[in-house]
Order: sequence, then structure tokens, then C-alpha cells
Amino acid sequence: MAIPLKMFTDGACSGNQNAENFGGWGAVLVYGKHQKELLGGEKDTTNNRMEMTALLRAFEAVKKEMQQIELYSDSAYLVNCFNEKWYENWLINGWKTSAKKPVENKDLWEEILPHLKKHRIKFYRVKGHINLNSKKLDLDSHFRNFLEINGDSFTIDEFKYIVEMNNLADSLARQGISTVPGATETSQ
Repeated sequence: MAIPLKMFTDGACSGNQNAENFGGWGAVLVYGKHQKELLGGEKDTTNNRMEMTALLRAFEAVKKEMQQIELYSDSAYLVNCFNEKWYENWLINGWKTSAKKPVENKDLWEEILPHLKKHRIKFYRVKGHINLNSKKLDLDSHFRNFLEINGDSFTIDEFKYIVEMNNLADSLARQGISTVPGATETSQ
């Protein structure tokens, strides 16, 4: 069985509701013993755009076609879009939602969707910001929730690794904010 490429992506946005804000994205790609970290940022963006940009940049880093990929994200918006195939209806409806409104972030969706044909991808959702070192953490509860959402083929050790990598992607996204000209320590 081929070793899957595991991708962990996350986005962050400081001042999401403000006229001027700073966003960052982070991705961790793991293939066997090899690990690659990616990050970046943008000014005047949204958290969803940063989540999507992290995924797009991770896809762009993959050189081999028809790669078996496991994608882990804390973005329900992103994971549900693919697992529930929202994009199929958007395409049929001329990039309109079921409420007949324009699909937000169409430009990024149009760049991401071709990658679905280039690879064999499974999308998994993991709760963000789980502190594995917290004495108050109910690990079993988080693990059961993860299994309920993603299926029961994961061990608790695999879950802990997924959480660690998701936390690393989150950290990279926050670092990505600092790459944006004008971003300051207080905007993070």
C-alpha cells in the first residue's frame, strides 16, 4: 500500500472584522520521514481565505500527480465543502449558493478544484487549538468526537499526532501574519 502524503493546513486572521487586518496561513506536509513547512500572509483578508490559501499552497507544493493525500483541517467550511461536495452544486448553479447568492472566495475555489482531479484526496476535520499538555484536557472526549466526524479507523496515538501537526500548522499560520508588511506584534 502506498504511503499517503499527509497535509495539515490552517489559517489565521487578526482583526477579521476590521477594515484593515492581517491574515496568515500555514501548512505542514508529511511524507514518510520527510516534513515540509509552508507559511505566508496577506493584508485585508478573512480567516476563510487564509484556510483556503493554506490548502492551495499545500497542493501547489505537491510535484507528483495522483498522489494519495490525507488532508487534515480545523475548517469545517473547507472540509464540509469537499466531503459534502458543495462545489458540485456551485458549478451547476453558476457559482451561486443554494440561497442564490454568489459563492464567496470563488477565485480561490477555482484554483483549488483542479487539484481534486490530480490526486486521490481524503478530507478530515480536526478540532483546532487542542492543548495536549493541559491538565484539564478530556482527551477521550476529543478523540471520540474526532472518530464520530471522521470514522473509527484512527488510534488514539494517531489522533494525538494529528492534533500536534494541526497545532503546528496553526503556529505557522500565526507566524505567517508577521510576514505581511505593516503587521505588528499587537496585530497577532
